Amino acid sequence: MGLFDKIKEKLTNEFIDIVEWLDYTDDTIAHRFERYQNEIKNGAKLIVREGQAAVFVNEGQLADVFTPGTYDLTTQNLPILTTLKGWKYGFNSPFKAEVYFVNTHLFTDEKWGTKNPITLSDERFGLVEIRAFGTYAFKVSNPGKFIVDIVGTDSNFTNFEINEHLKSLIATRFTDTVGEANLPIELYAANTSELSETCQEVMQPEFTSVGISLEKFYIENVSMPEELKKEIFEYSRIDKLDLDKLTKFKTAKAIEAAAANEGGTAGAGMGMGMGFVLAQQMGGMMSPQMGGQQPMQQQAPGMPPPIPVQVQYFYAANGAQQGPVSFEQLKVLFASRTVNRDSLVWKQGMANWTALKDVEELKSFLGGNTPPPLPQQ
Repeated sequence: MGLFDKIKEKLTNEFIDIVEWLDYTDDTIAHRFERYQNEIKNGAKLIVREGQAAVFVNEGQLADVFTPGTYDLTTQNLPILTTLKGWKYGFNSPFKAEVYFVNTHLFTDEKWGTKNPITLSDERFGLVEIRAFGTYAFKVSNPGKFIVDIVGTDSNFTNFEINEHLKSLIATRFTDTVGEANLPIELYAANTSELSETCQEVMQPEFTSVGISLEKFYIENVSMPEELKKEIFEYSRIDKLDLDKLTKFKTAKAIEAAAANEGGTAGAGMGMGMGFVLAQQMGGMMSPQMGGQQPMQQQAPGMPPPIPVQVQYFYAANGAQQGPVSFEQLKVLFASRTVNRDSLVWKQGMANWTALKDVEELKSFLGGNTPPPLPQQ
């Protein structure tokens, strides 16, 4: 190569300008290409790599957007910038413009969570509080809109800067979605996949409005107070039990407990039984003297009193009469939401059907028993 060729190559290299960005980080979303006074030579080479987009901004106005590829910057491939600059027949080198490189790859494993508990209304448990957390993935789908609406003049915009905004948006939309779902409280934790898909659909327009696409959204856990969780587990077990078997099981457990306490409950029960027999015997002896009535049939000595007749309840469900069921069975039906506080019930001796909440012995189902007021001094 002669001296003239070397001089020509040197001069050519000095006038060649390459606009590119090599990203060595994992968290940068947008980076402004820095040039002295933002000057770019006519015919400069623009290199946009896979997973990137290049956005040209002229005096705060969005101009041209380039997808991956290699370009020679001329009036032919800068149509919007040419119009904004008023170039009719080309432009003099150099020209001024801001160039932003935008990372369009997928940002994964971003965390979200509810900062405060979400209050929900459940038919059985009333007002309850839940918390939730999970992960999401997003990417920039509209680089030009993202630069104008979010980045602004930030020279190095990271996902940390956008995450706070996105997490607040997610928490707000998640609260609205679970509130409108109106599911039984235990189903929120059991249907996280379906709930995740619904939340993603609801949130997608909000992300799109700023040039971002919500690619994945996962609810990893829905938590609730421990005492509420224990109640839900207990109800789930009751739902699986046969009502008649449950009643027999509880009766057997009560007898077993009484037998184990010889000096306490069993002794008291025996005393009550003997008192009942004695009262019957005395009533039988006194009956002829008080009206000439026939004496009551006496029980054989040492025999236990007759088993009291268990109260049977009828209840209304779906507009039809159901039953009869025992007190324990009705309690289980209430726990499983077959009946509620406003369901109509009836037993022998009642004049009319009455709401469960107004039947004195059934008020214990509702919880929160309150003692009567103290007598006046």
